[in-house]
Amino acid sequence: MTAHYAYRLPFGATCIGPDRTRFRLWAPSASAVAVELEDQEPLPMTPEAAHPGWFEAELMCAAGSAYRYRLQSDRDGELLVPDPASRAQRGDIHDASLVVEPNRYQWLHPEWQGRPWHETVLYELHVGALGGFAAVAQRLPRLARLGITAIELMPVAEFPGPRNWGYDGVLPFAPDAAYGTPEQLKALIDSAHGLGLMVLLDVVYNHFGPDGNYLGSYAAPFFRNDQSTRWGRAIDFRVHEVREFFIENALYWLQEYRFDGLRLAAADAIGEQDWLPELALRLRAAVAAEQPQRQIHLILEHEGNAAHLLTAGAFDAQWNDDGHHVLHVLLTGEQHAYYVDYAEQPAQKLARCLAEGFAYQGEASAFRQGQARGEPSAGLAPTAFVLFLQNHDQIGNRAFGERLTMLADPRALHAAQALLLLSPQIPLLFMGEEVDASQPFLYFTSHADAALAEAVRSGRRRQFADFPGFADAARLTLIPDPNAAATFARSIPAAPTAAAAGAAPLDEMLAELLAIRHAHIIPRLQHAHALDAQAIGPAAVAARWRMGDDTELLLMLNLGLQPVAIALDALLRLAEADVLFASPGAVDTLAHGKLAAYSMLALLEPAP
Repeated sequence: MTAHYAYRLPFGATCIGPDRTRFRLWAPSASAVAVELEDQEPLPMTPEAAHPGWFEAELMCAAGSAYRYRLQSDRDGELLVPDPASRAQRGDIHDASLVVEPNRYQWLHPEWQGRPWHETVLYELHVGALGGFAAVAQRLPRLARLGITAIELMPVAEFPGPRNWGYDGVLPFAPDAAYGTPEQLKALIDSAHGLGLMVLLDVVYNHFGPDGNYLGSYAAPFFRNDQSTRWGRAIDFRVHEVREFFIENALYWLQEYRFDGLRLAAADAIGEQDWLPELALRLRAAVAAEQPQRQIHLILEHEGNAAHLLTAGAFDAQWNDDGHHVLHVLLTGEQHAYYVDYAEQPAQKLARCLAEGFAYQGEASAFRQGQARGEPSAGLAPTAFVLFLQNHDQIGNRAFGERLTMLADPRALHAAQALLLLSPQIPLLFMGEEVDASQPFLYFTSHADAALAEAVRSGRRRQFADFPGFADAARLTLIPDPNAAATFARSIPAAPTAAAAGAAPLDEMLAELLAIRHAHIIPRLQHAHALDAQAIGPAAVAARWRMGDDTELLLMLNLGLQPVAIALDALLRLAEADVLFASPGAVDTLAHGKLAAYSMLALLEPAP
């Protein structure tokens, strides 16, 4: 059985017949617009009387045709630009756009309806570092065998050059040509569905990259003049056309490419926060109208710990930065930058993350000069939080891109990984983490403009000038140049290799943990809620959850150098509980009433 999926965008280039295409563009700051096909005279587009600022044209051209818009800009004169809603580019961001017929791809698994959110085990990856869409597809069977249930792609929309994290995208509807064709991306998603894997996409709706964004020239209302973000001019979500542009983009990825969900990067940087629930409700309603049984998932990255966005059924979860930060402090001892907020009583903060989701729920942040951060989150389900030890940001935003394998004691790291994978929160692994990869993940770009490349390089060094370890200015020069090809090459994780002699490969350990999660945690996650959590040592916590079937899950973690005493009532409960997992040596020390150093213990008590 095969099927075709196409989403009819209200703008851009739409095939309306075998050799006929409709073009539509919002250009309120242009006095005239024309479509220019390769080797043909430009065809003027007609202003729409009923919709000021819109231009439309229909002409004979087939799928695969290259085109640009030639327009007269009020600000910059005559311009030749790609389509802001380009479905594909013939080359890079400044090159011609391509007419795409989405129905040409025949889906092999049209019966796929997704998976429930509580079954999610996320694996975040960078498509370019793994070789492109086709190469990622080849890795999927191994990830499925490991116990991963969803992959999350860092942004794939067209960015400048062949190497980029993806957050410099400027053509949000076009998969980057360096990664492959639209059909190859669809084949990747199709293959994942055939293996029972969901595919989520990281999308950037808070800014455009610094190179190749022409919208300001012919659609000035797209941006605000009174606000900016840390990446440049703020997008004006007060404007109806702007709100619709990004809603249509989200629907396009979900409907035409059949992504199972989206993760909104830095959603706190979107100026009009009321747009976020509007987006979520529109997406869910549109998908339900087409496929009532289909499940999609929407995840936020939000610096403000915006718990209210998780309470009305809008978003499934937020990335739990608090959980990462406090675990990082416990594993590494680092206390600079935002880690200063977790340096005091880190075990208590970790306990709060396990019991209530966020550590900061309105408390003052020292890193933010006393500004309050966060909202109450104690009433949310544990699955409303995505927990991780590593991700692209937390590794790549370090000066030298070190992974935790280079920063933490391996025994402590493995105990923390056990907590991650057996906690009722949704776990996320970053590519290479399953094999304790030691290769760094660095910040990389490939800007052709020498001045922009230098600005990125110098900005990167200024970012770390006040950090411990960089008091000597000469050390700043050792920070890898983001624009160098070698920086990208160093960020490619090595293929899985055998572990040290006498030790089981880490992916076997993770496979064991994920097997436990699938057998004992996931079936009980629905309607689970935290009972309590407390610090039981300077780097140790104990946390309990009432699971959906009334059993009780108890996790005890000690990331400290010394064993910690376990309370008598906990010892009595241990006698009646099933041991789901125990770090090496953890069971032996229980006889002495202690939780071993660098250990994690997971127990399941029967229902009362």
